[in-house]
Amino acid sequence: MPGGLIFGLILFLLVVFSVRERIRLRLYREKDWGVIGEGKVSPLSQALANLVGVAGGIYLSLVVLVSFLEVQLPPCLQIGPVSVEPLAVVSFSLALLQPFALRVFWAWRKI
Repeated sequence: MPGGLIFGLILFLLVVFSVRERIRLRLYREKDWGVIGEGKVSPLSQALANLVGVAGGIYLSLVVLVSFLEVQLPPCLQIGPVSVEPLAVVSFSLALLQPFALRVFWAWRKI
């Protein structure tokens, strides 16, 4: 039971940090559209929608790749008390890491 709680806490913290970084990136790139009278959604909802969208896109790409290559994967993985699909874990993990990788890429590019 403590292992599941620790796993859940680590996963929650990863989601929080990834969403925070996505908010920062969105605010950095965002223009002020409020001057034309358009409604504005919150940065948190945009970041969460972006996280889910990126994870979904990665998941679909991985499903197509795995089916094309006819790779046999186990139907589920046991991570602590939770049973999950392997491709979903990979896609969600990559989506969580994407904003940090983007920051590293931009820092490396400035050098």
